[in-house]
Amino acid sequence: MDRKQHRTMRVVAAVALALGVAGGSYGVASAASGSGSGTGTLTLTTAQQVAQPQGWGPQRSDETLLTGETASKVQAAAVARVSDATVSRVETDADGHAAYEVHMIRSDGTLVTVYVDKQFDVVGVETGMPAPSGQPAQPTA
Repeated sequence: MDRKQHRTMRVVAAVALALGVAGGSYGVASAASGSGSGTGTLTLTTAQQVAQPQGWGPQRSDETLLTGETASKVQAAAVARVSDATVSRVETDADGHAAYEVHMIRSDGTLVTVYVDKQFDVVGVETGMPAPSGQPAQPTA
């Protein structure tokens, strides 16, 4: 590869990186502001859930992001219970509180976890970080 081709490849790579960062930043800003889909009803793709933990930190290796119809039903149950929060991540629950959990964040920054069973019923809601493994979810008002 000659010098000109090498320089062209570097420019193309830099432009692609810049576009990716810009697009990702726009997505994060839109999700955080609630624009577009609206607060509470935001549906995130798996890639967006991983990229936008919104205060929750990275996903645990022993929990799996939900997709498809299951993710939609679990998210709908959580949003119906906690309508004033934006969904951050929808996943399995490895701590034994329920089959699934939805990590959400309220506009004031409060973290909320909604626990949903296999019948898509909400069985618990916690404000703040989740309870330790094996302990039941504590209901909140």
